[in-house]
Amino acid sequence: MPTDFLDRVMAVFQRYGMSMLQGAGVSLKIAIVGTIVGCLIGFAVGLVQTIPMEEKDSLAKKIVLRVFKFILNVYVEFFRGTPMMAQAMFIYFGLFPLMGINPTMTQAAYFILSINTGAYMAETVRGGILSVDPGQTEGAKAIGMTHVQTMIYVILPQALRNIMPQIGNNLIINIKDSCVLSVIGVAELLYKTKAAAGALYMNFETYTITMIMYFIMTFACSRLLRWVENRMDGADNYDLATTDTLAHTSGMYSYGDKTKKKEEE
Repeated sequence: MPTDFLDRVMAVFQRYGMSMLQGAGVSLKIAIVGTIVGCLIGFAVGLVQTIPMEEKDSLAKKIVLRVFKFILNVYVEFFRGTPMMAQAMFIYFGLFPLMGINPTMTQAAYFILSINTGAYMAETVRGGILSVDPGQTEGAKAIGMTHVQTMIYVILPQALRNIMPQIGNNLIINIKDSCVLSVIGVAELLYKTKAAAGALYMNFETYTITMIMYFIMTFACSRLLRWVENRMDGADNYDLATTDTLAHTSGMYSYGDKTKKKEEE
């Protein structure tokens, strides 16, 4: 083995670089899928948690809504309050065999990371919805929109922009936290790193390569999400609309003198 540090790093990468790159691809894929599915879970849970209960609602509706909210609160508090490593061991080696489910390690990794992310995203979505001015909801209800329509067409588009930084933050966290899933045998980046370091007895050099790979993945995702945020903000310069679009439907729009047009023809 070379005596220079950089030469030793290159030697490790030449021998185990492809294996570590494959592990990095697995980590990135698990993180992306887990974040997307977790966001969908978070949006669903966050929407249910923000459903208002009114006095005119029936007793059955109030009971069902309270039960659903209680179950979802238990889900959020449990997965936020326990470490993901313990969750992975509990679900893969305990819950799945108990239920007779036999997924692959990668499928289990998708599931574990998704429900873990969903618990955090639920609170993020709830905070994003509450951050929108209440006047938006009142205005939507004033024109006859239901709660679902108000959320889909008025509140969520505004809340999504507010929570985009947190979505990006969760993706970066998931890229790094995917290493926890090596405890159930998922061959992600840290799993490959341990194998390379154990074979060569070169921990410093091997983990240097791993840190660089993690930084490249997180930095690229951070820049990409920042670009998406800027696209959602739109252009800095814009023209104000000077035409009243309601004039067409209110009968105020003038179509001109049709008799003159016929004479000219």
